[in-house]
Amino acid sequence: MTTTVQRLFDLTGRRALVTGGSRGLGLQMAQALGEMGAKLALVARKPDELHQAREHLRALGLDAEVFPADLLQRAAIAPLVQNVQDAVGAIDILVNNAGATWGAAAEDYPDEAWDKVMHLNVDAVFFLTREVAKRSMIPQNRGSIVNIASIAGLRGNPLPMRTIAYNTSKGAVINFTRALAAEWGQHGIRVNAILPGFFPSKMTAGLLETMRDRVIQKTPLARIGGDDDLMGAAAFLASDASRHVTGQCLAVDGGASIV
Repeated sequence: MTTTVQRLFDLTGRRALVTGGSRGLGLQMAQALGEMGAKLALVARKPDELHQAREHLRALGLDAEVFPADLLQRAAIAPLVQNVQDAVGAIDILVNNAGATWGAAAEDYPDEAWDKVMHLNVDAVFFLTREVAKRSMIPQNRGSIVNIASIAGLRGNPLPMRTIAYNTSKGAVINFTRALAAEWGQHGIRVNAILPGFFPSKMTAGLLETMRDRVIQKTPLARIGGDDDLMGAAAFLASDASRHVTGQCLAVDGGASIV
C-alpha cells in the first residue's frame, strides 16, 4: 500500500535533466531521482564518463540517457535541450550541477580563470534554465529546478583556500534561485538550491588532502559529506514532497555554515 509520503516522493513518469551528471555529486543525485522513478537525462562534457555513468545506472535498473555537451558553448544549449526533449520528452526536473573552480590569489587571479568559472557556474545555469523553462516547464505550467550552489556562496574561505571566482559565482546562484522563484511561481515552477559543504570530489581532492582534518574539526557533525548525503535533499526538492517550497537554499554541510 502506497502511503501519502511515498506518493509525494514518487517521481514515476517525470523526466529529469542533470548537468554534470556523469560522476560525483551529479551522479549521486541522478541516481536518487532515478530510484524514485524519474527517467534520467545526463549531461556532461566527456562522452566516456557519461557512458560509464549510464551503465552504472542501468545496472541498477534505472532509466538513463546521456547527452555530451559543453555548456560553456552558449550556442550548444538550445540544441541540447531540444535533443533531450526529442529523446525523453518534456523536462519536469532540472538539476543545475555542472560547475568549475580555480584556485589563485585574488590579486593575481587570471582573467581566463575568472571567465571560465563565471561562464559555467552562472551564465550556463541561466541560459540552460531559460531554455528548459521556455520549451518544457512554462508550457506545462509546472516544474522543479534544483540549483547546486555551495556554502562557499555564503561566506569567505579559511586560508589557504583562494577561490574568489567560485565563491562569487555560488553567491550569484543563491540569489538567482531566489529571484527566479519569485518570478516563475506564477508558472507553477519551483526553484530551490542545495548548498553542499565539503564532499570528496575531483574538484575538492587537492584541498581535502591538506585540509580534511581541519574541515572535520570545524564541522559540528565532525564528518565530511558521503556518497549518499545529497540523495534525500535532491529527491525532496525535485518531488511533490516540497510542492510548497520555493526560493529556499538548503545547506547540506554537517553544520559547517553555522559556526
